[in-house]
Amino acid sequence: MVATDILKDLVQKTSSRILLLVCDGLGGLPHPESGKTELETARTPNLDALAQRSNLGIAELVAPGITPGSGPGHLSIFGYDPIQYQVGRGALSAIGIGLDMTPQDVAARINFCTLDEQGRITDRRAGRIPTEESARLAALLQARVTLPGVEAIVRPEMDYRGVLLLRGEGLSDQLSDTDPQITAVPPLPVRPTAPGLDAQHTAELVNRFLDQARQVLRQERPANGVLLRGFAKYPDLPKVADRYQLKAGAVAIYPMYRGLARLVGMELLPTGKTMRDQIETVRQHWSEFDFFFVHFKYTDSAGEDGDFARKVRMIEEVDGYIPDLLALGADVFAITGDHSTPAVLKAHSWHPVPFMLHSRWVLPDEAERFTERHARRGSLGHFHMSQAMVLLLANALKLLKYGA
Repeated sequence: MVATDILKDLVQKTSSRILLLVCDGLGGLPHPESGKTELETARTPNLDALAQRSNLGIAELVAPGITPGSGPGHLSIFGYDPIQYQVGRGALSAIGIGLDMTPQDVAARINFCTLDEQGRITDRRAGRIPTEESARLAALLQARVTLPGVEAIVRPEMDYRGVLLLRGEGLSDQLSDTDPQITAVPPLPVRPTAPGLDAQHTAELVNRFLDQARQVLRQERPANGVLLRGFAKYPDLPKVADRYQLKAGAVAIYPMYRGLARLVGMELLPTGKTMRDQIETVRQHWSEFDFFFVHFKYTDSAGEDGDFARKVRMIEEVDGYIPDLLALGADVFAITGDHSTPAVLKAHSWHPVPFMLHSRWVLPDEAERFTERHARRGSLGHFHMSQAMVLLLANALKLLKYGA
């Protein structure tokens, strides 16, 4: 791996532009009937034609066998070792929706969920209720839940997700999640994961919040419960302007990914509601930035739902946008995922993700398609995703020679 201090001495400011498209949960596994992955099943003439003029590889997000969350996955893509830089989901969600976190604050991601009469989880996402419904429920919790000595801020994020932010003295983020990640069992109680009175006190406060939330939501359907994940304080990360001499813009619809981009110093740009809107935003701001991060969520959502056919359709939708993305004229264009979400698993997985890099300086691999198996045979080989930014910078001619 290229050490950060060495890289910092090599980067230089140039006029070249880099465009990075992240298709969330892109990697997959073969369908038991066809033996083909989602990428192999999809009709992707544009991605395949680009693969024939690009370099391909397969990238590890954290380490072999380790299943990455979206936070570690994206940090790895942006060139940050996700083991060294650990960022909790709650902080990402809070920052992504525009909450200003103080050093004393602790944030957690909320999933509105469905509970049966025995208090067991029947749906961890409450039927993927729309954002408008989450906003109503968040307002209900905000109005009716009170905690001694701290301010409890409840806000909607997107779809079935929300944010809980606790503001007060002596709070700790060393807390366990309440989401057991499975159904047919009750939510878990919050427990301190480190010794000390602060963690114990905060755990007691959060459990009081959960008790009150259950009472407030008990008559609601389908969202009559909440699950909490990723307790976190505000992390202080190095910025891409300092590490890479880049002025970076982020175009992501989902707040958590906007939070990630903001944490590493990217400017958040307007998104609209569709990929077409995102591309138009990049076009309008093209002259202002030399790095663009564009995020596409719906490959991951389909995989988590176990909907193989829908994930195939989402990949085909991305394929339709490739000509417009190429028409922007980036000097370097790369496509990858932040993790694999095989529909057959209905969850994130530990499998490495395909990576494609296109620039005028590549010697093409002459791959036939952009798929997991073709990526494994590509010239980039099997590499760690935290090195991807070095490849992008090199192909953008933004790195000086190392040594005499």
